[in-house]
Amino acid sequence: MDARRARRRWRGRHPDGTALIPSSTTGIPQQPLLELEHVSKHYPVRRGLLDDLRGRGRRYVKAVDGVSLTLGQQEILGIAGESGSGKTVISEIMVNLQAPTRGRVLFLGRDVAELKGPDVRAFRRQAQMIFQDPYASLNPRFTVYRTLAEPLDVHALCTGNERLPYVLRTLEECGLCPGERYLHRYPFQLSGGERQRVAVARALVLAPRYIIADEPTSMLDVSIRAGVLNLLRRLAGERHVSIVLISHDLAALKEICARIAVMYLGRIVEIGPATALLSEPLHPYSRGLIAALPRMDGSRPADRYELRGEIPDPTAVPAGCRLAPRCHFRRAECDTEPELQDRPDGRRVACHGWRNGKAPWQ
Repeated sequence: MDARRARRRWRGRHPDGTALIPSSTTGIPQQPLLELEHVSKHYPVRRGLLDDLRGRGRRYVKAVDGVSLTLGQQEILGIAGESGSGKTVISEIMVNLQAPTRGRVLFLGRDVAELKGPDVRAFRRQAQMIFQDPYASLNPRFTVYRTLAEPLDVHALCTGNERLPYVLRTLEECGLCPGERYLHRYPFQLSGGERQRVAVARALVLAPRYIIADEPTSMLDVSIRAGVLNLLRRLAGERHVSIVLISHDLAALKEICARIAVMYLGRIVEIGPATALLSEPLHPYSRGLIAALPRMDGSRPADRYELRGEIPDPTAVPAGCRLAPRCHFRRAECDTEPELQDRPDGRRVACHGWRNGKAPWQ
């Protein structure tokens, strides 16, 4: 069947035959789509002979350390932080690419770790991931068509004459128009932006309930980053899919995310609505990330706050508040680790510096 006839056969349906877009969004359950309950991921550090002779205890890299988080139905959630803060590890735990050392990951109330056999495959279809590097995440031996057809083969979906029109439609939804122009191309024949759009299409082809996008624009030119971000925002609305967007760029997260969680050394230090967090951050670390954003006029704000030093070694996490060695507002209370506290405006922040409704810098 040629591409023109295939497009006419498109019926706007899931690969399993159900309607692609629900006829109504009323009655959507309020239960969170995904819940993380006190999730930790620790990696043991290999010990040497000198460590054994000196009687040193076992050390661990605490990549994620006690994170609790929810992802709502059809929500776009942003996770921000410096390199080494645990963003990628938490994203892989969300799609069960890594098992947590402690804690639980619940998908629609069901513990992902308890899934067995066919249930694991069913979950894999519902949770997809877009990786950071489009140059490495696509198989160089696969054409675009085979890249999108392979997940359908694995899950035995959309067979026969329905497959080609469905693949074409998915490509065109992701901005690769006309779709037949790209079907038989290999990754080396595509630009960086086109490769990332193919990666988005591959994640979308199984019609998942949520997608984890791990810094999907960091390897792209500035001129095409906005196009990929706008694509994710549009797909979230049209496909009714939830998205977790991982990035170190708070300005990019503000454009498409409803909420932003800020991570530092494996823990969430602040979470709240994106607009409120960017305009009035509650945590010194959030304030430092925002101050580092480039300004269009090249000026520096009068109250510019700069973080001191570098992120510490994750095998030697500072006692008490993890930001204390880099924070200008360190107090005696910072010798104990703060927990996330609810604020009157619905945001949550982990900082001892807040007193009587005043920020540490006030």
